[in-house]
Amino acid sequence: MARRTLVTALLAPALALTGLVGLASAPAHAAVWNTCDKWGNTSLNGYTLYNNIWGSGAGSQCVWANSGTTWGVWADHPATSGIKSYPNSKKVIGKSITALSSLSSSYNVTVPSSGDYNTSYDIWDTDYDYEIMLWVNHNGNVGALGSYQGTVTLGGHTWATYKGNNGANEVFSFLRTSDSASGTVNILPVLKWIKDTKRWMGNETIGDVQFGYEISGSPGGLDFRTNNLTVSSS
Repeated sequence: MARRTLVTALLAPALALTGLVGLASAPAHAAVWNTCDKWGNTSLNGYTLYNNIWGSGAGSQCVWANSGTTWGVWADHPATSGIKSYPNSKKVIGKSITALSSLSSSYNVTVPSSGDYNTSYDIWDTDYDYEIMLWVNHNGNVGALGSYQGTVTLGGHTWATYKGNNGANEVFSFLRTSDSASGTVNILPVLKWIKDTKRWMGNETIGDVQFGYEISGSPGGLDFRTNNLTVSSS
């Protein structure tokens, strides 16, 4: 399920949304930033937040944030085919795979029981030639782009793997075989497996590590909350 233009990311707020276009009413006295703008973004404590409504046929979406690692999204997208948005928080790495001694992330999310979406990491090289997606959970009518490549255990999780091309870049998708709302992913072994074991890419410089919600449908309005997120590298 590839998509996006260059980078992208989007954010939207959880919690109530009132008004015509659905303004985010983030927790009173809590959120330090919120937006319902299609391409709204901001930087907070080393992370960049995006309300990235990039797909066609999208509805309303808003994002709120208390920090770059605690934020949420409210989205009301029709249950039609195609990805509507990818609200996310991004950390820039800027090191080649061989120059990294570690790259990991921890997450804790609260997601709805209805709707069509995945909760995923979206990892890019600096030239945006390669996109590596790590789905930690998904719901409804969503699926990975490309052909099934088998199951592999890497970085503390077991994944179903897919390889495809969206017309702009190569896409490698890793879908966790059981959904998770929290955990830690050791990302570097995944990158090394793609590079060294499968030889699908070379020693790329890793640019963005994004984490968010790839939303296809959320009719009536659904809340997605990132309770905590950390991305660390050395």
